[in-house]
Amino acid sequence: MAYSLNRAQIIGNITRDPEVRQTPSGTSVCSFSIATNSRWKGADGEWQDRAEFHNIVCWGKLAEIAGQYAKKGSKIYVDGRLQTRDWAGDDGVKRYRTEIVAENLILLDSKGGGAPMMDSSRTAAGIQQAGSRQQDPMSQEQPADEEITVDDLPF
Repeated sequence: MAYSLNRAQIIGNITRDPEVRQTPSGTSVCSFSIATNSRWKGADGEWQDRAEFHNIVCWGKLAEIAGQYAKKGSKIYVDGRLQTRDWAGDDGVKRYRTEIVAENLILLDSKGGGAPMMDSSRTAAGIQQAGSRQQDPMSQEQPADEEITVDDLPF
């Protein structure tokens, strides 16, 4: 039996506020993009910088949580799988889009100053796909009339 692995892990900054929509069947879907940067020394000895932009898609409860807590400019860790969609444009030309389908998100900014906290999992807001963790505090039912704030999160 042949095995394969489709895994993507990135850390970067959100380039636009996440957009949450509903499918016709009522499932939430959230999309946003993340910029990552790479730096190297060119042949001339000068530093070169390049930004890559990654399209992110979240589904279900994770989409709802990402839409509520993730914001443009926030530093975020995304773990998921690569998926390429294709469609025919209005001009009949086949188009492709490669996305990371997120299964786990971790917001790396602090609540107050926006400083990354990659070394402190207690204060970073971790978000996982609903059902992927048995003790997921985000998947517990909340009263409909009670607003949840970042201060209410147990981590």
